[in-house]
This record gives sequence, structure tokens and C-alpha cells, in this order.
Amino acid sequence: MAIRAVVWGENIHDRENAVVQGIYPRGMHGAIADALNDDPDIEATTATLEQTEHGLTADRLASTDVLTWWGHRAHGQVRDEIVDRVAERVWQGMGLIVLHSGHFSKIFRKLMGTPCALKWREAGEKERVWVINPGHPIARGLDASFVVPQTEMYGEPFVVPEPMETVFISWYDGGEVFRSGLTFQRGAGRIFYFSPGHEVYPIYHDKNVRQVLRNAVKWAANPAPAWSTVSQAQNVPTEKAPEPLVQRGPSLHASGEAGFR
Repeated sequence: MAIRAVVWGENIHDRENAVVQGIYPRGMHGAIADALNDDPDIEATTATLEQTEHGLTADRLASTDVLTWWGHRAHGQVRDEIVDRVAERVWQGMGLIVLHSGHFSKIFRKLMGTPCALKWREAGEKERVWVINPGHPIARGLDASFVVPQTEMYGEPFVVPEPMETVFISWYDGGEVFRSGLTFQRGAGRIFYFSPGHEVYPIYHDKNVRQVLRNAVKWAANPAPAWSTVSQAQNVPTEKAPEPLVQRGPSLHASGEAGFR
């Protein structure tokens, strides 16, 4: 069965900026979905901000294996209840790929628990992406490095938690470096942050970037059933303890009663 991916995008610059329209006539989300659908093991569809529930209904997320997220101008317009819904699915095991300026999205900041701030400069400079973890599945099929001819600079410090793994580090013409490919896990869900993707350059048409996206979706997909109780506190009655147990003190709750401590 193919991995079911949903490619989410704001679809604002894509509709309102002539430069972006010229590069991505079907939107950045369309280009990313096309890259994923080049792999027969992935089935990608799209969702955008202006759709009902931002295209991320509970039913749709329940049938999504991996969600990719690109946002920039409208982070604040994403409804908090949708952010909570996405976070719950990540905790349950849905993969999440956060792209470029999605580092400031509500969902990424919620899952990281940090400001996710960084340095930036928009000067159209070259970016060399170094593969520093060549054995990682997300780096499959890549050379030791590849070049993005023009991009927006992202620089350290990148205020995120210590990642599980650093897959890529980027160097820019201006001299800055940036941890441009990082993995995390929250609950049962795998998360990958990948920084190349500034909207006024054809970065999502680049063959290496498209390979990274496909690799990342395959890495983030969790074939296990959803961990549906991940956010629920569960009371274990004394008589149902794995080993024989005698109640030795008072309790605020009746045996087996649900509730918070």
C-alpha cells in the first residue's frame, strides 16, 4: 500500500506574487506533490489554508501517513484547533515534514516547545548543502553535497531542541552555516525539518531537493497502528496491576476512575 502523504501550503504567495506564479503555476504545494508522486510508493494530495478546516479535517488526517508543511506569511491565520489536531496525529504516529519558513509555524513551535528563531538574509546567494550523515535514509541517492544556486540564507543559532540526528548542514556565500536537515520524534511521530525552499526561486524543481522530499516521506511514515491513547491519562486499578498489589494508602479517585492527578 502506498504511503498516503498530504502536502499542505499557505497558497498565498503562489496566488498573489507574479514571480512565484511564474515558477510554480500550480503552486508550491503542487510542485512538492508532483515530486512525491514521482515515487510509486507515495500517493500525495494537497491541502491549502483557504480550504474548509485548512483542508485538514479529522477524517483526512486520520488517513494521512505523512504531512508536509510549508508556511510563511500567514502562520497566525492557522486556527489553533487545527494545530492541536495535527499535533495529536503526530503524537499518534503521523510523520511531519516541516519546510523552509515553516520553522515559525504554530505546529512546529508547539511540537518543539522553543521559539524556533534563526538568522536570515534575502540576497539570492548560493547554498551548498553538505550531507553529514550519508548513511541516513533521508540522504539516500545524494552525493557528498549539492548546490542550490540561489536561496534565502538561514543562519545559526537555530533555536530548536537538540535533534535526534543532523542530516544536512548548509553553507552560504555570505559565510553563515545552518543545520538545514534535522530529525526529531514526538510521541510516535517522526519529524523532519528541511530548510531549502524559498518561494522566489525554483528550489522545489531541483532534483536533489525533490529526492530529499521523497526520502523524508518514506523515513517519516510509521506503519504501526495509531497510538490512539497517547494523550490520555489512564488509571490502572490496584486489582489490575501486573503483579499482586495491596492498597496501602488513601486515594483521591475510586478504583478505575478516570481523571487527572
